[in-house]
This record gives sequence, C-alpha cells and structure tokens, in this order.
Amino acid sequence: MPTAAEVLARPPEAETVSLRVWPAPGVLAIFRLMSETEIDFDVDLRELQGQAGVDTLCNFLRAIGSELGKPVLMTPEGGSQDPVLGFDPVLSKVVLLVDPAPN
Repeated sequence: MPTAAEVLARPPEAETVSLRVWPAPGVLAIFRLMSETEIDFDVDLRELQGQAGVDTLCNFLRAIGSELGKPVLMTPEGGSQDPVLGFDPVLSKVVLLVDPAPN
C-alpha cells in the first residue's frame, strides 16, 4: 500500500487517487486526493433519503470537519463552485450557506 507522501508525489498528469469509504450502511463517499491541502469527495445524495439521510450527511461533514479543525464545504455537482452546505469549525455545526429557494 502506498504512503500518503507517495500518493501526493505523483506527476501532475497522473490519474487522481481515489479512496472509497462507507460512512453509513449503503452510503458511499469517494475521496480524491487532489494535493497536500485539498481533498475532494462525492456523496450520492440519492443514497440519503429523508431526515435520516440528512442526519447522516450532517454527521459525516461534522466528523470530518471536527477531526481536521477546518471547514468542510459541499458544492453542487456540475453547478457553480459556491458551497451550499458546510461544517463551520467556529460554530462546531453544519450550516446552510445559501438562502433557501423562495416558495
């Protein structure tokens, strides 16, 4: 198994390394090690149904952010890079980062 230093020392044109994690039964998160300071990950929101799914996602973001002591931001796939949801380490909770759509 390669070390973190070996993974991050790959040439710029090399394929991004992925790590698959199941934070809850039936929920897959795919982490991509972009650089020493940036890690992207995807979660299939179709796997997160109802309030239990929302709780799973928030607990997942909170666990990562609390461990790192850093913000964890969620952006929409294929959309803007503006985060919509994220863990705020100062508040120690997950917060909505955009105004909800008007009714």
